[in-house]
Amino acid sequence: MKSTMVTIRDVAKESGFSSTTVSIVLNSAPLARYIPASTKKCIERAAKKLGYRPNLFARSLRSQRSHTVGVMVFDMTDPYCTLVLRGIENSLYQSSYLPILTDVHNERSRFERYLEMLLDRRVEALIVLANWLFVDIDVLADLEKSSIPTVMIGRELQTDSISSVLVDNELGAHAALEHLYSLGHRKIAIIRGPKTLADSAPRWKGIRSFAKSVELEIDPRLVLDLPESRDPISSFEAGYQLTEDLLKQRRPFTALMAFDDMTAFGAIRALAKAGLRVPEHCSVIGFDDVAASALYTPSLTTIRQPMEVMGTIAVSIALDGVNAVLEKRQLSAVHRKIAPELAVRESTRRLL
Repeated sequence: MKSTMVTIRDVAKESGFSSTTVSIVLNSAPLARYIPASTKKCIERAAKKLGYRPNLFARSLRSQRSHTVGVMVFDMTDPYCTLVLRGIENSLYQSSYLPILTDVHNERSRFERYLEMLLDRRVEALIVLANWLFVDIDVLADLEKSSIPTVMIGRELQTDSISSVLVDNELGAHAALEHLYSLGHRKIAIIRGPKTLADSAPRWKGIRSFAKSVELEIDPRLVLDLPESRDPISSFEAGYQLTEDLLKQRRPFTALMAFDDMTAFGAIRALAKAGLRVPEHCSVIGFDDVAASALYTPSLTTIRQPMEVMGTIAVSIALDGVNAVLEKRQLSAVHRKIAPELAVRESTRRLL
């Protein structure tokens, strides 16, 4: 059994035409329009019979095109990433682009090495999924140097060359607090995000703006911060621990607003351990709408980030950038902010 790759020369021998003619037909070269339809059919039949597959790598070297897009994720274990990646993958598939996926484990050295490897492989665009603001990951300079269309999901960089897609965090947090307030809650505990996370500041701003609009007093003793961590799953443990800390204070609260869904799951676990039922004794709201939110007991009221849509939009911006480069048009950054929506489930209820 032959294990060697079928070449254009093999197809030429089988069809009886020259290698040049076969190459023109199988590569759909401009000259192919001058070749008779009967010749084309004969060559295509021979190619199919032999199982010929075009050497896309060689073709990409000639055309300077790879039809690949580098996708850099800062932590693959983050549940937030899963749906965003699904949106990216679907859109690239439909556009006949191949994603090259890398997980940089929140490490600057790994980020730089992967970036170098992706550029060596001539990716036509980059999509970076990163909302962490770690001081030692200054992605801006590295990405700007690459001068290929780049889109960041989850962060907006103040630059003319790197596009961004992110959810309106301020609007989402505003809606979360408004939901608890509309149910009659006034003593609301808040677990904020770590200061190194890009989403934390705008969400706190949204909380403060709604509180100010209705003259709701936020008790600073009921506001705690998640610790900085590079492990996204750690927010479950932190949510559990911080809720225990809140309960130890013996300051009453009827609702808890968690920074994200994992934190909310941890909070619900701590409340249950203390004999408090959600939502009967305390309403809990999250943020993100990760896959487990609808399956949790009780199912979690949360702010839904349209994560698949964000992935799809990022691909659209990236491929528009690729076309701009091919057409030698000016490449300018595009910044899209997507509105989140409130998903009301069983973990919140009206204060009786």
